[in-house]
Amino acid sequence: MAWVLIMEDETQVRVLAEEILKEAGHHTLTAANVAEALALVRAYELINVLFADIRLEENGPNGLELAREALTIHPKLKVLYTTGGDVTDGMKALFVEGSTFLPKPYTPAQLVTAVGAMAQGSQ
Repeated sequence: MAWVLIMEDETQVRVLAEEILKEAGHHTLTAANVAEALALVRAYELINVLFADIRLEENGPNGLELAREALTIHPKLKVLYTTGGDVTDGMKALFVEGSTFLPKPYTPAQLVTAVGAMAQGSQ
């Protein structure tokens, strides 16, 4: 079981991911943008997995920047990135060390498996 922070700007995707992870026994917190996510990272020391969308609809900070900032607050945090768009080599170079990528669309089983693997690595 993990404490998972889901940072996803698409409401339906965020709610679905939360439901899937809760059904699998994980604790979840959700954020629609980087500012909300960072506030939660600062407030909850129990978070051990960050599930972050790389590309957000609004311009500004994204999941790549969030992960780097979150790791300065919680260095042992595990990061699972996602996006429905293309991921360039330049973007991959910005992934934090030890992170994993789960492309959209993903199945509930894929999400649960990926988060479970990240949670195991954080213990």
